[in-house]
Amino acid sequence: MPKTIYIDTPTSFSFKATIYSHGWCELHPFEIDEVNWRLSYVFSDGQGKATPGVISEDKERIRIDLANTAIDTATIERTARHLLRLDEDLSPFYQTLDGHAGLEWIAQQAAGRMLRSATVFEDLVKTICTTNCSWGLTKIMVTNLVEKLGEPVAASGSEPPAVAGGGMTESPASAGGRINAFPTPAAMAAADEAFYRTEIKAGYRSPYFVELARAVVNGELDPESWLDSELSTADLKKEMKRVKGVGDYAVENLLKLVGRYDGLALDSWLRSQFYKKHNKEKMCKDAKIHRHYKKFAPYQGLAIWCDMTEKWIA
Repeated sequence: MPKTIYIDTPTSFSFKATIYSHGWCELHPFEIDEVNWRLSYVFSDGQGKATPGVISEDKERIRIDLANTAIDTATIERTARHLLRLDEDLSPFYQTLDGHAGLEWIAQQAAGRMLRSATVFEDLVKTICTTNCSWGLTKIMVTNLVEKLGEPVAASGSEPPAVAGGGMTESPASAGGRINAFPTPAAMAAADEAFYRTEIKAGYRSPYFVELARAVVNGELDPESWLDSELSTADLKKEMKRVKGVGDYAVENLLKLVGRYDGLALDSWLRSQFYKKHNKEKMCKDAKIHRHYKKFAPYQGLAIWCDMTEKWIA
């Protein structure tokens, strides 16, 4: 049976800026509708139940239209708050931007919340899929993971949920067949290296995925603990980098998704955008980029990301 849930949003919150904050909105089980500004996601309880939902904004509230009631309301609400970072206070970040010309738009547009997945495990796997490859290959790997290892939605969730006005909206169910939930650690641990190479197209990451998933299942690694870890950022970095496939760039992206923003996560795209915007299109050493954003500590990583993606949001 379809169901609709509403969640109040904080005063300084932009639905569009959040769901469009980075490329996660294009990775299954997310799908974005840029015409109507709706975000689809397949919710999972991690215990074998999954349901597709369409997330939208409705009169300064978050509206979630669910295809079925396979998952309880409390779990859906908790997951949605996590995805959209509704409980994160960005006012200290906005204060660091005060008086800096060209960055006023960030607070004005309530930008800065970076969309994340339902679990740190999902974000970790997706991050590994972004390293040393094109965005196109990242999307292929994540799509394969979801299609081949993800928990299928219940049969009653095979149709898109209804939305305001009695119409239907684009959802995971309507884009070429049902999209599964993201695979659990157990599902990923059950596959071997050959499967990841041939079916997922994961290449050198294949043994990493096997080792990662089995470490989580065996209790040797707990990515979810990173959300509220009391470790210093330096020590948390070391723990994250124990995971094969997670280097400096990946770890600083992961840190942003768990709420730590002092790393820039520099890659070729960020560097090129900085050269264009702040260095007369000339290459420079990373040290200059770090100096430029040092004044925004401890939010350097969020400052550079918003600065370089201004055209997406503002």
